[in-house]
Amino acid sequence: MKNWRLKEIVVMSALSVVFAVVYLAFLPVGKVLVGFFGPIGYDFIFGIWFIVSIIAAYIIRKPGAAFLSETIAATIEVLLGNAIGPMLIITGMIQGLGAESAFAMTRYKYYNVQTLMLAGVMAAVFSFVWGYFTSGYAALSSTYVLAMLVTRMISGAIISGLLGKALSDALAKTGVLSSFALVKEQRRKNAA
Repeated sequence: MKNWRLKEIVVMSALSVVFAVVYLAFLPVGKVLVGFFGPIGYDFIFGIWFIVSIIAAYIIRKPGAAFLSETIAATIEVLLGNAIGPMLIITGMIQGLGAESAFAMTRYKYYNVQTLMLAGVMAAVFSFVWGYFTSGYAALSSTYVLAMLVTRMISGAIISGLLGKALSDALAKTGVLSSFALVKEQRRKNAA
């Protein structure tokens, strides 16, 4: 967290707390979808569980923002009572690493919509590999497992990438992020 300003740490932490609550709120939605569609039900909305990593990275634009925000959110979620317990912190770290990997591929220089969608896809892939070994996906048919992976990747791209960008841009328009990298870049583009 070298070269991080205090307000960046505070905003990242606040976002993580807010999305920990959002994550908990979506668990019953996922259970309903599983009831209708089977295990793939969660994958339709799985992108919601990586969204803070994309939002924090898009706003702050520093190495580690995606990983740290997702790890903090998972820790808060455990403290709020997620039934999975401490194992969820490892899951959050893996999801954060997935999103972080997309920004690292661009050397933290590009935060366009394609990179944000890629971050959602990478979080989906990392989380899916982890889930494959911890959630018993091996017992399912390979066609079904592939459908789960593709669905999760689409969810990551759309919910985390596109919705994350839209929420961040809307927050930037309120003026509360005026000293953050996101707004500074928007100003530069508007001035050009």
